[in-house]
Amino acid sequence: MASGHVRYNWGAKIARRVWSFALIDRSLFRALVASAVLAAGALLAGCNSDEISLANNAKANQPVPPQLLAEMVSKDMDLQSPILVRLFKQEAELEVWKQARSGRFALLKTYPICRWSGDLGPKVREGDRQAPEGFYSITPAQMNPQSAYYLSFNTGYPNAYDRALGRSGSQLMVHGDCSSRGCYAMTDEQIAEIYSLGRESFFGGQRAFQFQAYPFKMTPVNMAKHRNNPNMPFWKMIKEGYDDFEVTRQEPKVDFCEKRYVFNAVKPPNATRDPVFDASAKCPAYVVPGEVASAVRQREQAEEAETAKLISKGTPVARLNTGIDGGMNRVFAARVPNGNTGLSEAGDPGMSLALARAPGTIPATVNPPRGPVTSPDEPLVASMAPGTTSSTQVASAAPDGQSGGFFSNLARKVGFGGATADASASAPPQPQPVAAAKPRANEAKHHEPQHPEASAKIAAAPKSDTTKQASARPPLKPSLAGNSDAPAATAKDDAVAGSQPIVQANSFENRFSATPK
Repeated sequence: MASGHVRYNWGAKIARRVWSFALIDRSLFRALVASAVLAAGALLAGCNSDEISLANNAKANQPVPPQLLAEMVSKDMDLQSPILVRLFKQEAELEVWKQARSGRFALLKTYPICRWSGDLGPKVREGDRQAPEGFYSITPAQMNPQSAYYLSFNTGYPNAYDRALGRSGSQLMVHGDCSSRGCYAMTDEQIAEIYSLGRESFFGGQRAFQFQAYPFKMTPVNMAKHRNNPNMPFWKMIKEGYDDFEVTRQEPKVDFCEKRYVFNAVKPPNATRDPVFDASAKCPAYVVPGEVASAVRQREQAEEAETAKLISKGTPVARLNTGIDGGMNRVFAARVPNGNTGLSEAGDPGMSLALARAPGTIPATVNPPRGPVTSPDEPLVASMAPGTTSSTQVASAAPDGQSGGFFSNLARKVGFGGATADASASAPPQPQPVAAAKPRANEAKHHEPQHPEASAKIAAAPKSDTTKQASARPPLKPSLAGNSDAPAATAKDDAVAGSQPIVQANSFENRFSATPK
């Protein structure tokens, strides 16, 4: 009996390895096929140069890293199954969830956020320099392979709820370059992975993936800490969707009416058609499936009771900081001169211990949050008098600009809609001679912000054929999965191992002085 069990385990391990190799080959094959199909379609359409350049965009066609594929195998996930993204400002973490073969979503990977801007709370108007919060839908049209910030996707802000409240703003992204003016910024290596996961889900048939942005993980402890925040009514409203996902591990259906969120609404039993929702109008007749509604309500009641208990025990109120622009995960803050987590707290302490090196290249121009918090290890919670308000200001996104790209073209061909992605711009010259797309003619005008420091360095550098070639060919970034396997370079006092030298960052205002505030 024991020997049979051993043989079974040995056979199962072999099966998992075969599946893992098959997924790796499938990812590489899919990227090659996508490029070939686009190139062939371009030739049939009359040698459209835009399509050919998109087919050769190596950044957007990078395969899913082998370690992530192996993780999918261990969690019974298919490469092209749907994904869902959750993001938390206070913890400075972005989670990618993926649907397993059971039909439920499971956490695939958590990414520390290199930089986010603003305060805790939703974006209200163009120029308030605030990163959005709420539920958004990401279609293929919102994916931008030609982003000035390596790769990006548009969050879709403002959604119908935001517009019903008269909120404004545009070009709010999740992108690379670790630089934020109202966006959520990752390292280039991180956004390459996240982009590849979104791309594969679209190839698998997902029409849009849900993007949930929260001020913090909606736990009783955090709700108690932030009880005096003026945004609490909004946070309690979106917490219903948070609780729904926590209970069901299914993507909640989101609608809007009477200037509020509605989750999982369906037509009443005797209705002949589905309800039609308008964010500014009166809610139509609808019901929420009883089993789901009951489970969510039980969770809400239990957590409300726990929150009340924590408040009664004197849980301190979270400090409403002034003079701090957003936050940064301590994984990055610990590696930046005068690093500062800003409004971000520790999050998962295991993440800092597990990542011996930064998950991706930290640009030399990275600008950590400024303010009274001076150490990544310093706690950010303190008692304060009720009613204290924050005067924190943060950067807005770039002006409106339409960008094209592989997914934009794909979306137009198959009839998807979506918000526009950020405009293209040439990346700073890099020494790696990797083939990639040239900026398209209709994207010559840069709508996204450029780095003054980087521009000055580029202008001062002697021109050469190599520099010209590199500027036309944005480099690939090594996958995060490969970081652990590569030999670690010796880090000096002013540098991160494996990255460019880090120099003292200029002030936020100097770096983005041309940006409306």
